Amino acid sequence: MKKIATIALALGLTASTAFAGGYTAPVVDAEPVVVEGASSSNAAWLIPVLLIAGIAAASSN
Repeated sequence: MKKIATIALALGLTASTAFAGGYTAPVVDAEPVVVEGASSSNAAWLIPVLLIAGIAAASSN
């Protein structure tokens, strides 16, 4: 009887540690949304304008 009680106590102690942390819902990270073509300012026009201004300045001298 003592052997069965020892086994039952050992099983009881090990089974309770499985639920020690409790349940927590998993956290899902949301991916950032990338919207293309929605930019209101575009710096692509800056280089051609500077190039034209440089050619105009060079040709005026």
